[in-house]
Amino acid sequence: MKASSVIAIVLLAALAAGGLGYGAAMHFAAVTRVDVAAIAKQVASVEYASHPVPAVPMSAPATTLTDDQQHQVEATIRNYLIANPEIVRDAIDALQQKEDAVAQAAQTDTIKQNADLLFNSPREVVLGNPKGDVTLVEFFDYNCTYCRHAHADMTQLIANDPNLRVVLKQFPILGDGSVAAAQVAVAVLLTAPDKYAAFHDELITEKGEVDGDKALAVAQDIGLDPEKLKALANSDAVKANISEAGQLAQKLDLTGTPSYATKLKVMVGAVGLDALKAEIKAVRDCNKGAAC
Repeated sequence: MKASSVIAIVLLAALAAGGLGYGAAMHFAAVTRVDVAAIAKQVASVEYASHPVPAVPMSAPATTLTDDQQHQVEATIRNYLIANPEIVRDAIDALQQKEDAVAQAAQTDTIKQNADLLFNSPREVVLGNPKGDVTLVEFFDYNCTYCRHAHADMTQLIANDPNLRVVLKQFPILGDGSVAAAQVAVAVLLTAPDKYAAFHDELITEKGEVDGDKALAVAQDIGLDPEKLKALANSDAVKANISEAGQLAQKLDLTGTPSYATKLKVMVGAVGLDALKAEIKAVRDCNKGAAC
C-alpha cells in the first residue's frame, strides 16, 4: 500500500476525531454512512503538498474535547469504521485513482518534452517499418523473464502491422550481467546494424542468465567477430547509448521491464498483445484526428 494511501486512513480518523467538535461528537452515533463517506471523499481529494486539510461540515459548533470525550469519539469512530470498512476502502480507491491520474499526466508531459530522444534518437534500434505511422517504444532487459515472454507479442505486432515502427531501448536494471549483455548488443548495433534484429531475437529468447559472454556467443552465431565486439563494448559510444536510455527511463519514472511508451502514454509491465494493439489503435486514431 502506498504511503499516501495510509495517510488517507489516518486523515480520515483525524478529520473525524479532531474536526467533529464535542457537539457533533456526542451525536456521532446518528451520523449516517453517507456523512462518513463524504469525509472519506474529502480526504481522497486533498492535495497534500499545497492545500490544507478541508474542514468537515458539521452543524454542531466545534469545541475543545476533554480526554474522556476524545476517547469516546475515537472509540465511536473505530466501531463505526469496523462496522463499515468499505468506507476506508472507497477512500483509498479514490485516492489511488487520483494518484494514478496525476502520474499519468506527468508521464504524458515528459513524453512531449523528450519526444525527439524518445522516438527519434540516432542511437536507437528501429524494427518494423522505419516510416510507420505509429511508434511503439520498448525499454527492456535481456535478463527480464517478462521481456522474454513479451517478445512474442512484439514479433506478432510487427508481422501483422506493416505500418508499425518499433523502437528498442536498452534498460539493463537486473545486474552486471544485464549491463554487459546490453553493451555487447549496442556494439552489435554500431558494428552491424543490419544484423541486430537477428541478434536480438536470439538473445532475448535465451534461457537462463544472460551476460556479456553469452551475448558474444550469440553474436558469433550470427557471423560477427566477438573480439571486435568485446573491444567496442566498453567504448564511450556504447556507454552513451545505454546512458541516454536510462535517463529517459528515469524521467518517465520507469522502475521495471518491459515498459512501453507511445506519444500518448506509458505502459509498465508485460501488458499483453491486446493492450498493445489497443494502444497502437488509440495513437493511430489520434493521428487521424480523433480525441486523444
